[in-house]
Amino acid sequence: MDAFRAAVESGDHDAIERLLDDDVVFVSPVVYKPYHGKEITTAILRAVTQVFEDFTYVRELGDESGHALVFTAKVGGRELTGCDFLRYNAEGKIEELMVMVRPLSGANALQQAMAVRLGMDSAPGVAARG
Repeated sequence: MDAFRAAVESGDHDAIERLLDDDVVFVSPVVYKPYHGKEITTAILRAVTQVFEDFTYVRELGDESGHALVFTAKVGGRELTGCDFLRYNAEGKIEELMVMVRPLSGANALQQAMAVRLGMDSAPGVAARG
């Protein structure tokens, strides 16, 4: 089992943070521009664990360079399926974490819930709708 998966499933935020490279790139499913750095990535991951309901990894694919972790979850009653794509550097730290989710209604619910959780009008990097 991937160490990131084990940390997420056990709710060990400190372990998740230790797995991230200082210059990790986080590619959000709802924001065009990637986030750079451990601090913002850790904050986003902590927030999303409070937004997701019934989060479960259902499949894992990978090798020494990375993993794809398929998951199911609910956000505000909307079911979604997603995938965490992890790429590792030579030291075994996560250098890129790209998340994709579907369907669009689930992605929209995720964006709105994250904006509320992070105390913003919209998710970071997403223009607020008027």
